[in-house]
Order: sequence, then structure tokens, then C-alpha cells
Amino acid sequence: MNKRFLLDLAEDWQQHGREVFKRVRRESPAAYLKVCAMLVPREMKVEHGGGVKAMTDEQIERSIEIIKEILAQREAAANAKVIEGVAEPAALPAPRKPRRQDP
Repeated sequence: MNKRFLLDLAEDWQQHGREVFKRVRRESPAAYLKVCAMLVPREMKVEHGGGVKAMTDEQIERSIEIIKEILAQREAAANAKVIEGVAEPAALPAPRKPRRQDP
């Protein structure tokens, strides 16, 4: 693809992209899913990068800090007190303003 085509495509997306996606998703879900599937790479090359052995001491320490934060958040969420309740409809309707009667 040439650069001009990609620039035109980007401009068209800026102007109409979201609306077109919504309409196609509603009116032609098969076409929508086909486009989504075409955007996913058929093959993905995953390489092992050395893991912990390749990390610096600072990276390992920061990773441990992040893991501790995540665990603390999970524990706090697990121990959080939840107040359950059911909203009940009002017993009486709101009062109306009385009409002024002329003599």
C-alpha cells in the first residue's frame, strides 16, 4: 500500500470510523467479525527473553513491589465490607403545591 492510500484511509477513519463500525456491527455482524478476524495476525512469534535472569536488580525489586501492591489490593477487596440493601418505593407521593383559589 502506498503512503497516500494510508493517509486517505486515516482521514476517512477520523471522519466516519466509529459511526461506520457501529452501523456495520448492527446491520452486518458477519462482515464486522470478518474484518476483526482479518486484523488479528495469523501467526504470532513469541520468544522467551531470558525471564528473571535477564532482569536488573532494580527491575526485579520494582516487580516485587508491584506484585505486593496487587496482592494487597486483592486482600483489601476480599476483606471489604459490603452493605447490601434494597431500595423501597416511597410510601406516599411527594406533596403537591396547593392551588391558589381566587375569591
